[in-house]
Amino acid sequence: MPPALQAWSLSDIPSRPEMFPLSSIYANMDYLLWRKNNFDGVELDRDPYPWIIWYIWKARNDKLFKGIDRDPLKLVRFAETECKAWFDANEQMAIISQDNNRDEPQVISLENICMVDGSWTATTMYSGCGWIWKDIGRKIQLMGMRNLIRKESALHSEVEALRWAMESMVQYSPCQNFETYCKDLIAMVREPKKWPRFAT
Repeated sequence: MPPALQAWSLSDIPSRPEMFPLSSIYANMDYLLWRKNNFDGVELDRDPYPWIIWYIWKARNDKLFKGIDRDPLKLVRFAETECKAWFDANEQMAIISQDNNRDEPQVISLENICMVDGSWTATTMYSGCGWIWKDIGRKIQLMGMRNLIRKESALHSEVEALRWAMESMVQYSPCQNFETYCKDLIAMVREPKKWPRFAT
């Protein structure tokens, strides 16, 4: 069984042989984003499927570009941990906000975010990049993935991923917040003058 299917089967997400998972990525996304809520209830929708999607995609890139195999069970458990941490953190923020504003209760506004990632290895012809746009409720609204002729370095791939994500967000969404795990890319954005090679 392919690793992605193993990951879904190991997760707590309800699976139905005739509905999910299927061979069509469009049918699977339709189920996760809309149809699944008919069985679970939107108000209780705290399952980690956005995180599972994200880490399946990263594991796929690790396999294609680095030859690294990720254990599906560990992937699912890590995704579940990240999901729980995100919800717990936001619940704590809401409690703190209420304690500090007892006279005028306020609701913390969570903004749109675009998660960006690039993949690169010196031994292959191609590099990859992708992004996932999540709305205020952290629901996936749109995602993009593509491969390119291999860039000069891993950092070049990260820059290309951010550039493409920004162009896409301008065209398709109001999102102006971007997330990356690349520390060099973050440093470059903060102090671009220290990275003259990337000025163009």
